[in-house]
Amino acid sequence: MSNGHGGQQSPYEGDFNMLLKQTGGQERDWNQFILGHMDDLVYCCDLKGTGLYCSESVTHWLGYAPEELIGVKFSEWCHPEDVHAHLSKELLRRHRAMIELRLKGKEGNYLWFEFSLRLADAGLSNPTVVAIGREITNRKYDELILEETMRIARIGSWEWNVSEDRVALFDQLYHMFEIEKKEESISSTDILKMIYPSERARLVKAIGNAMHLGYFDFEFQHEIRPGDFQYLHLRGIVTYNEDGQPLKLSGTVQDISERKLVERKLQETVERYNSLKKYNHDAVFSLDLNGHIINANVMAEKLTGYKIPQMSGKRFSMFIEEHQLQNILSESNADATIEKGIDKIRTKGGQEVEVLTTIAPIIINQKNVGFYIIAKDISEQKKLLIAKETAENTNKAKSEFLAMMSHEIRTPMNGVIGMTDLMLETTEVTDTQREYLDIIRKSGDTLLAIINDILDFAKIESGKAELHEELIDLRRVISETLDILKVRANEKGLVLSYSVSPDIPDKLFGDPERLKQILLNLVGNAVKFTYTGGVTVRVNRLSVENKSIRLRFAVSDTGIGIPKEKISLLFEPFSQLDHFMTRRYEGTGLGLAITKKLVGLMDGEIWVVPQDGPGGATFMFDIGLKVNRKKVDGLVGDAGEQPQGRKLNILIAEDNDINQLVLQKMLERLGHFTRIARNGKEVIQMIAYETFDMIFMDVHMPEMNGLEATRIIKSTVPPEQCPIIVAVTANALKGDRENCLEAGMNDYLSKPIKNSVVAEMISKYF
Repeated sequence: MSNGHGGQQSPYEGDFNMLLKQTGGQERDWNQFILGHMDDLVYCCDLKGTGLYCSESVTHWLGYAPEELIGVKFSEWCHPEDVHAHLSKELLRRHRAMIELRLKGKEGNYLWFEFSLRLADAGLSNPTVVAIGREITNRKYDELILEETMRIARIGSWEWNVSEDRVALFDQLYHMFEIEKKEESISSTDILKMIYPSERARLVKAIGNAMHLGYFDFEFQHEIRPGDFQYLHLRGIVTYNEDGQPLKLSGTVQDISERKLVERKLQETVERYNSLKKYNHDAVFSLDLNGHIINANVMAEKLTGYKIPQMSGKRFSMFIEEHQLQNILSESNADATIEKGIDKIRTKGGQEVEVLTTIAPIIINQKNVGFYIIAKDISEQKKLLIAKETAENTNKAKSEFLAMMSHEIRTPMNGVIGMTDLMLETTEVTDTQREYLDIIRKSGDTLLAIINDILDFAKIESGKAELHEELIDLRRVISETLDILKVRANEKGLVLSYSVSPDIPDKLFGDPERLKQILLNLVGNAVKFTYTGGVTVRVNRLSVENKSIRLRFAVSDTGIGIPKEKISLLFEPFSQLDHFMTRRYEGTGLGLAITKKLVGLMDGEIWVVPQDGPGGATFMFDIGLKVNRKKVDGLVGDAGEQPQGRKLNILIAEDNDINQLVLQKMLERLGHFTRIARNGKEVIQMIAYETFDMIFMDVHMPEMNGLEATRIIKSTVPPEQCPIIVAVTANALKGDRENCLEAGMNDYLSKPIKNSVVAEMISKYF
């Protein structure tokens, strides 16, 4: 059968012929026939939504019989959220009014339908609504998936009708722009007002370009609310008419704020890396896996003499040996010590620069793609290190020289002073001879004081002086100090006195020898510069905290006083108030400098109290001592533990004949038995066959020194049989006392030795 246009028969015409055959060609009620066989849902209701008619297709879709919906309000079988889609005359007067809603099936399930609405009998008071609906559940599901996808991707759609200047925004865009959806159309001017002012000119220019290019691509910053920005990406394509004029521009908007944040962080990372490399004080080279230079920094140019373009693409072996480069490429990941082998880099001029090298792999996506070589130029550091070592060697040589001078000077001084003391105490001499011997002794004492000051100052200046804490009786320390100076004070008719506040404990912990040295310097100076009156020492308590006590000492005299303009020079080394060409007083000018250093060691400070009137001077200093410590056995000997007048068997270990004689005579005069050993080996041999109560051990002896001999004695002789070992040395420098005590010696004496000092040492232990 022809379709009337000379074409082939339509399949629908074949179905129609078949239908005629089945009906025998009889005339039928086609309206009823079509309504009974169509899939679309036909529904009629009044404006209140009460059902008037429903086609039989409702049974197929929703399971209802048509008559079940007659007289039933539409809202009863519509989804609650879609009830708002009421049937108003305003809605129905629109051309081809369309609504989408969900209808509830008899089993409780919902299906989406799209209805085309018309208003029949519009002139009547109660017109009829005719709705023809098509089931769109699958389509709606796809749309919801698409909408959810676009929401997750933060993408919205838009369309701009250019000729009518009408912009259509789809639902997601209202959410993205946080604006309320309106029924009236939006113009391009309205859109432009939504754009941040600084971005408007760029957007207009981009749209103008799009009209010529046919596509639109634009990123901009959008202000959602004051101070709160997001980044958006516009994409679109232009549709043209037959004349090539643009009809519409349609596309999408995507929120790319997260991507921009990642890009910004990546850019910051890149900038940090570039800044680190650019402004690094070390030379930085980046290499590929084949050892070729990819890039370098300015410090690499400065180190090597090559510009970066001259290095790029070259093998790094232009600066080091080829085998070193091969080790980097093959083994640096497994062996970090390889970097230590690269200690020099060749420069453009052929010189070799000493460097400290670090090698690090370049890892991208967990894959090693190259290496960083960071080289620090240590040429200057090497020079400084050499200079430091030279200075240390010089200081060591100076210390060794001072130690040698100390030994060489103190050894003969021991003989001079020792023998003078013995002659004065044991020999009948005439007045003239006694006067001569007194001069010899005083000259020796003066020379010894000068030597002590110089050596003490050298030790303190080196920063190696240490305090030796033990139990002390503060009042006894002050009394013994004044006793030492009493002879000089009596010669000048001066009175020495002291007072200690009763709230200061009798027993404290500190370094009694250093405290005595401070007081000797201050009181000795006061006696030196005072001719009438006397010298007074006062001690008061300042505070007690955390088992420590802070004391303030004041040493006052009635002497010649100190000019105010000279006070600032008092504590400077080698400084004396009277000029050395006309000075009347002996000394090195180191006493107060040493005193200041010692006070500082004891966590204190010293100063001079200015005097308003002429004459007199007061030195004040604060120090900290400890209280409430448990008594340590053996710190202070108790003379009552041994019978008075006990004769001791004492070994003198000394290689110098004069010193042997001096010490032997002193000990025998005190009533003790003595034996002599000339070196450490003889000491060990004699200890094996004889028992000694005490050994005066010279540190420097031939064949075996005193330290080594002491170690052997301490390790081989049982503690209860081991004698008291006292070091006797002419050294008085850094570490001497510490070395002796470390070797196991019980105490320490410095030459020259006086009879009274030897007696005190014996009484300390026996």
